Amino acid sequence: MKLKILTSYLFGFVDIVVEGYYIERFINLCVSKGIFLWNLKRSKSTILHARVGRKDFKRLREVCKKTKCKMQIKRKKGINFVAYKYKKRKVFACLLILILLTILSLSNFVWNIEVTGNETISKEEILEIVKSKGLNIGKWKYSISTKDIVNEIRLQRDDIAWVGISVRGTNVNIKIVEADLKPEIINEEEYCNIVAQKDAMILKINATNGTPLVKQGDVVKKGDVLIGGWMEGKYTGTRYLHAQGEIQAKVWYTNKQKIYLKQTKKEETGAIESKYSVKINNFKINFYKRLSKFKNYDTIEENKKLKLFSDFYLPIEIIKHTSKEYNNIEVIHDVEEAKNLALENARAELNNTIQNPENILNEKYVTYEDAEYVEVELTYEVQESIGTKEKIVF
Repeated sequence: MKLKILTSYLFGFVDIVVEGYYIERFINLCVSKGIFLWNLKRSKSTILHARVGRKDFKRLREVCKKTKCKMQIKRKKGINFVAYKYKKRKVFACLLILILLTILSLSNFVWNIEVTGNETISKEEILEIVKSKGLNIGKWKYSISTKDIVNEIRLQRDDIAWVGISVRGTNVNIKIVEADLKPEIINEEEYCNIVAQKDAMILKINATNGTPLVKQGDVVKKGDVLIGGWMEGKYTGTRYLHAQGEIQAKVWYTNKQKIYLKQTKKEETGAIESKYSVKINNFKINFYKRLSKFKNYDTIEENKKLKLFSDFYLPIEIIKHTSKEYNNIEVIHDVEEAKNLALENARAELNNTIQNPENILNEKYVTYEDAEYVEVELTYEVQESIGTKEKIVF
């Protein structure tokens, strides 16, 4: 009995309502003819709710006729009924099957590669390495050797401490941990000089070990030896050692800025126009037929890859083109305004370059005036420690 119920659930069953004065006779006839009913419930003495298999349902009409009962169908369930429902929708069914097969086929390929954990290393540099090992968009994911790719990244990049690659769905995640690049530490027992890191003018030199080779006011170039890693003795001769000391110097930073007396600037109007296109792998479809209606505009593109689940990307990309309208406004500066604006821009650039602005000793600038523009060259004089240790090579 249980097996018959399970079979009916699979191949189809019908929920029916039978109404008549001879409900008991209806049930007895069903039993005698081998028509299996289950989930029988009587809401009234003349109304019966029941469930019957798809094949037995066809034989109930004869029983209803003999017992003078009326039968009403409430619900049909099962694979056969679903198939019959879509029997006249062959195109839809074929399309649905085709979509399912396509998705199943696409799941075997890589459609998205993401790089995480990188801060100073660009994503493009990592992608270039993995591409050289055959990992790119459209690659059959079962042919990917993550071990070979990891080894190649480690071989080419000394600035990566750890790298891991995971393949989930159609997505490949490359996670890296950047190495802390520390300056070379020279052992205290090794011989070394202290050399200049930058071009500068010496302000103060204090040699605690070694021979000072420059004095206050000397102008040095990058790489010049400031404190030698040796000492001369009358009786001992030349004795090599590990140079120690501090050198403070004046370093120059320069920036040039040119401001035209007559300028054309962009002023956004606030009007925005959005257009869309679809990129399927390398094939692009535009949903617009003409260019922007704006005369002057800037366009920003936003790309979004479609995905069914968190790691199941599709080779379909929605591209949004946003056009922002602007007007060209003519701005005229006098010479003094142009000079002040150039100085302001130059200061902003230099302040971003210098690590400790509080060490700025002085600033100087020279101005060049032309009929069309004003150019300002600004120089900062900054006090810095410029010494770095360098091994003595014999």
